[in-house]
Amino acid sequence: TFEGTEGTIRVGRGKLKCDQKDLLTKPLGENDRRVPPSKNHVRNWLDCIRSRKQPICTVETGHRSASVCHLANIGYKLRRKLTWDPAKEQFVNDAGANALTSRKARKGWEYS
Repeated sequence: TFEGTEGTIRVGRGKLKCDQKDLLTKPLGENDRRVPPSKNHVRNWLDCIRSRKQPICTVETGHRSASVCHLANIGYKLRRKLTWDPAKEQFVNDAGANALTSRKARKGWEYS
């Protein structure tokens, strides 16, 4: 789901839904971001391993997408308002919430 100043667009399983129908037909501007179509993310990923090209979903995009899910789970567990600093990748002034962003590695799997 993408929420913007002009409306909300929901994307999923090849479908688009929008509360402002004209947003789906409005042409993109010259500087607007475009995402190449991909019907098969796994195929794209495997092809990029072979070719060394960047996949449609970069490591950064994957990390940020997964982070949102983890943050939602932390918020659900704590049941309080949280403020996330994406640059520092930490909750602001909340040691308890920050403690839930990682866990101690099992012996032999530590990293520094």
